[in-house]
Amino acid sequence: MSDRFLVGACETQPLMVQGLASLLHDSADYTYAGGVHALEEADGFVAAVRPRILVLDKSFGVQIVLDWIAERRLQRADVAIVVWGLSISEAEALRFLQIGAKGILRKTASPETILACFRAVCAGSSWMEESLFRESARQEKQHRSELTPREHQVMELVEQGFKNKDIARQLGIRPGTVKIHLKHIFEKTGVRGRYGLALTGMKDKGILALP
Repeated sequence: MSDRFLVGACETQPLMVQGLASLLHDSADYTYAGGVHALEEADGFVAAVRPRILVLDKSFGVQIVLDWIAERRLQRADVAIVVWGLSISEAEALRFLQIGAKGILRKTASPETILACFRAVCAGSSWMEESLFRESARQEKQHRSELTPREHQVMELVEQGFKNKDIARQLGIRPGTVKIHLKHIFEKTGVRGRYGLALTGMKDKGILALP
């Protein structure tokens, strides 16, 4: 039992909890440790049970979940938070990862995918379901060496979550110039959209694992 990881849930739908518990019951590596149905009860649950993974329902509200993760990121560094939902956009996935979530899943994910996520986050990696990675994961990878030094700077700041006006302020250039640099970066890398660009950067650096 000591070699098994405890998994808890903060989930609004009892049927989803039952499915997760059933999946982990047959697992040699994980034990379902119970859960709560309201976000305000999650702190007490985590403190009492100390799960290695907490599966957190996105349906509490994106901003509410983001705020909750941000407030507890430093307090509960030993707990890997996996956010799941019926639908999660690329932009939402990026925001969850940047704020401190370790895993991103859809509730429709296969048992194998869920377990792959759990293995990755228990090993210390960040993980996202590949189907959420949309176009940016399917584009043929281009060499970043084609980017100019300034374009590399812009791309790094995009990966860190900076908006155009913030990038302009950091680099001492105009917001319109940032847009031009982004246009060139998209053309050279084959990645479309700043969220895809940021996720691609995380993947290339080994910060984000994909199945």
